[in-house]
Amino acid sequence: MNKVKKHRIVLQFLPTIGIIIFVGLYVYSAKLYPGGSQANLNSVGFDWINNYWCNLMNEKGMNGKQNPAKPFAISAMVILCFSLTIFFIQFARKFARNRFWKIIIQIFGVLTMAFAVLIFTEYHDIMTTLSSIFGVFVVIGIIWEVYKSELNVFKTSGIVCIFLLVGNNYIYYSGQLIEYLPLIQKITFLFVLIWIIGLNYKLTDKNVL
Repeated sequence: MNKVKKHRIVLQFLPTIGIIIFVGLYVYSAKLYPGGSQANLNSVGFDWINNYWCNLMNEKGMNGKQNPAKPFAISAMVILCFSLTIFFIQFARKFARNRFWKIIIQIFGVLTMAFAVLIFTEYHDIMTTLSSIFGVFVVIGIIWEVYKSELNVFKTSGIVCIFLLVGNNYIYYSGQLIEYLPLIQKITFLFVLIWIIGLNYKLTDKNVL
């Protein structure tokens, strides 16, 4: 295998590589988190059921102690957003057939990740809202293109992704069942990222491209 081919393979799987690095940094950041959650401000360490991902990017833990996890969590977020940006561009160029959705997925995908990468700032709520708005169009575009293909497994799992994302936003903005949101957030993260890794693999399949 020559260097050019190796370079292309790495580039094709860059989204998956980035997601794996993100997961590793997520787990490492969680180990460094000092403590405090929405369920118990005095708890010690990261509570996988009651702590949000965003808690890891704050200056201090919810218990008021300095948070050494912040730089690693922010790095993880930057890597994830960059990786998903690459995925959106790859998907639009290699898979999307409809010109409209091809443009929407690329442009709105970049905007979605640009806003998402800034959720650790003081503008968290605004960035979350903007990212969610543009992200809806990106997800619709991807689902639309997948449904015109023969990727039946991804069609079904795509519906699950939509329900999870809608559920997250409903709980976040309505405040109902908010105590369950941290756990639902993690389930959504896991499911959506696995779905994207699967699509990333399919994008390298010559029978699909």
